[in-house]
Amino acid sequence: MKNIFKYLFFSSLLAITVASCKKDEARNYFEGGTNPVLTSSVSNTIALDYTMRDQEAIKLSWTNPNYKFTSGIGSQDVSYLVEIDTSGANFTNPGKQTVAVSKNLSLSIAQGQFNDYLLNQLQLKPGMSHNLEIRVKSYMANNAAMLISNVLKFAVTPYAIPPKVTPPSGGVLYLVGDATPGGWNNPVPVPSQQFTQISPTFYEITVALTGGKHYLFLPKNGDWSHKYAVKDNTIAGLGDSGGDFGYDFSQDIPAPTASGTYKIQADFQRGKFIVTKQ
Repeated sequence: MKNIFKYLFFSSLLAITVASCKKDEARNYFEGGTNPVLTSSVSNTIALDYTMRDQEAIKLSWTNPNYKFTSGIGSQDVSYLVEIDTSGANFTNPGKQTVAVSKNLSLSIAQGQFNDYLLNQLQLKPGMSHNLEIRVKSYMANNAAMLISNVLKFAVTPYAIPPKVTPPSGGVLYLVGDATPGGWNNPVPVPSQQFTQISPTFYEITVALTGGKHYLFLPKNGDWSHKYAVKDNTIAGLGDSGGDFGYDFSQDIPAPTASGTYKIQADFQRGKFIVTKQ
């Protein structure tokens, strides 16, 4: 009987030892890599032009970091992150532009896309020269084994994007409609139904609106020949929060569901109007 117990004991110990060895052998340890080297198709200055917006602004390329593991496996799981920031920010700017790249060792960016990064993400002013820095990071899953490239420096001048909707040529805008205190009477009462011009492409007005009615924007008081309206006034939420509008569109803009005082903002740059309850 003792021999039987001894045999079972050593058999179990051997099984545990073998399983432990197999577990150790299955582990894949990181043994190092090389920081990627970043190069570009342009030097010093990135040229941007609205008329060339679909053409390439810059092509970034970088070397393989050659991650090494005990199993020799891992390079196919590498991802990259291109970072674009203003010079001096040291890539700590919360508004920096990042572009994720999976496996590829290059990234081509069109002029229009790059200009959009500068205006909308980095919030840079158009028509002025700005200094940028670009780098790339390589990493494995869960940001493990991150390696950072050299930094490239560029000067770039973003261009102003033409407004999506042409603003009023006279620099004034009026509100008319049965949702407004003045009704559909045209000319409308001023200054109560005249927008305030915040910028050449942005207007706003705060006014009492009657729920469930409609209104329009007029570029010229007392003139029905042109208007700003919407294509489809049945879109859900259009009246209560806003949406797309355009020049001489066919349908009146719906007022909010509930009567009250509202701020209406007309953003011609984006072709959007915004409605906010006050």
